[in-house]
Amino acid sequence: MTASAPFDDGAAVPSLTVETTPTADLGPLVPLLEARHPLLWMRRGFGLVGHGEALRLEFCGPDRVRDAAIAWQRISAAATVTDPLARTGTGLLAFGSFAFSDSSATTSVLLVPSMIIGRDKGQSWITRIAVGELEPLVVPPLEPYGQRFHVDFHPGTVPGADYRDAVATAVQRIRSHEVSKVVLARELVGQLPDGADIRRMIDVLAAGYPDCWTFAVDGFIGSSPETLVTVDAGSVTARVLAGSAARGLDAASDEQAASALATSTKDQDEHRYAVQNVLASLRSHSPNVMASEMPFTLKLPNVWHLASDIEGDLTDGSTSLDLIGSLHPTAAVAGTPTPDALRIIGELEPFDRGRYAGPVGWVGADGDGEWAVAVRSAQFDQDGRVTAYAGAGIVAESVPERELLETRMKFRPIVEALD
Repeated sequence: MTASAPFDDGAAVPSLTVETTPTADLGPLVPLLEARHPLLWMRRGFGLVGHGEALRLEFCGPDRVRDAAIAWQRISAAATVTDPLARTGTGLLAFGSFAFSDSSATTSVLLVPSMIIGRDKGQSWITRIAVGELEPLVVPPLEPYGQRFHVDFHPGTVPGADYRDAVATAVQRIRSHEVSKVVLARELVGQLPDGADIRRMIDVLAAGYPDCWTFAVDGFIGSSPETLVTVDAGSVTARVLAGSAARGLDAASDEQAASALATSTKDQDEHRYAVQNVLASLRSHSPNVMASEMPFTLKLPNVWHLASDIEGDLTDGSTSLDLIGSLHPTAAVAGTPTPDALRIIGELEPFDRGRYAGPVGWVGADGDGEWAVAVRSAQFDQDGRVTAYAGAGIVAESVPERELLETRMKFRPIVEALD
């Protein structure tokens, strides 16, 4: 392993020097982002901003998460860390984003910034990280946002009519008992104008969806409402979202939409599959893991979701990377049974999801971390191409036109932030 390389289990481990320093509150995090390479993990105005790149590790294939866990354990053990705060988000940590598919052409990454700015209630800090000696502590200047810009999106490889056909095919295969549920996605593509400052778009996302995890990792940007897993001092929590409905146009229709979702057999079935999938994946690590007795309706600016919270205590010393390896892909983004659902996705989705619906988040030196399911997201390539993704869970009662409308609803956060 070098300061920037694919994972190599036999390579020398770089020795990182890490120092966390408490600071005065530096204010909102998004203006502190680098304009060209934003690195962010934030919810409700609190979180982490990364600058520079002390270490970059790349992974691919079916063992990408396991390889990342091994590499991170070795790097953490070799690091020299000075951390007087010793709290969540301080000391050595890496931002991460993993591809959805075992066969994806998109690499998965762990990025260790040269500088991390952290902000939580009542506490702010700066962590410096280097291979060798640390640079002097310098607070990054605030850069004003660039001009407003707009991105026109158009269908990618799956136009609306093709998506309806794919849903209809999936329903037939579900009714023939090949699978119980399969999640089908589609993409929209657009082009950033030259010189576009995507911090402006990130700011719009964060302001519009404050209760979601707003993230930017290696050009992959979004606001996810779904916590894949959080590990903190031996406890594990997760939030499962499956089943959704559009918000109403007024208070009465909005309440009616929430009520219809809560009583929908189709959505309850879809949600139950997702919850049982997560519980089964976690039980080997946390035998006492439990889900809330009944799902609740979660209100977001553009959509209602059925949601369940899960929590337990870890008994085997697993890290957050170990757990995302066990959990991914969940039934909420793949289907059930998972191997059969993944096979059907490969047959009916004529594109590579990249990091869409994969794990995104951060991991600390002790293995604790916060990871979300990377939905409501888009990949921003070096050439300015933008690819946004959205999907819908297909079950026996699914209606193709309604599932297409659900994807349009789920595209809204990204499309409107770039309008």
